[in-house]
Amino acid sequence: MKRIVLVLLAVLVIWLVWELVTFPDVTALAKTPPKTTAFMEQRKEQLRDEGKSDVLEWRWVPYGSISPSLRRAALVAEDNSFYEHEGVDVEGMKEALERNWKKRKLAAGGSTITQQLAKNLYLSPSRNPLRKIREYFIARSLEKHLTKKRILEIYLNVVEMGERVYGAEAASRHYFSKSASALSPSQAALLAGYLPNPRVMN
Repeated sequence: MKRIVLVLLAVLVIWLVWELVTFPDVTALAKTPPKTTAFMEQRKEQLRDEGKSDVLEWRWVPYGSISPSLRRAALVAEDNSFYEHEGVDVEGMKEALERNWKKRKLAAGGSTITQQLAKNLYLSPSRNPLRKIREYFIARSLEKHLTKKRILEIYLNVVEMGERVYGAEAASRHYFSKSASALSPSQAALLAGYLPNPRVMN
């Protein structure tokens, strides 16, 4: 029994060291946009595996070039308490757990925009509990080193908004042939509607 406990402790220590060594440094994001994201790279790999072109539609724009209507619509659709929490909405997570328990499946995630950004930038869509733990700590790191405005700016620039379409600017041009700054409130609401399931909504 003692040997098993020691082995488990050794495995835990190795895992913790690995997590610390591979933990992403988010400080550069305060001034520099990401060159790509884990989700974009995974989608490219999927497309290549299917024998298709891996070209994605993506164009970075600053916060001021994204319609205020889209910024508001994204918050309403994805994270109404964005400005109140510190990366993780504990109440939202409790509600999601209760809904999942009632439905007997992992239907609702309760993730904040910060958690979704952490997942998009560095992780995978997996619902693995260890991945969720890593997401939690990356989200807290993002909140510690970036302003809320910067987090929302990056999120709206990298989030998937349709098949091969990433970010507000690319989505605005793809669906409405206009820049993200020129979106009307109704167009912004439609784009925000893509966020929960971007490849299904059309």
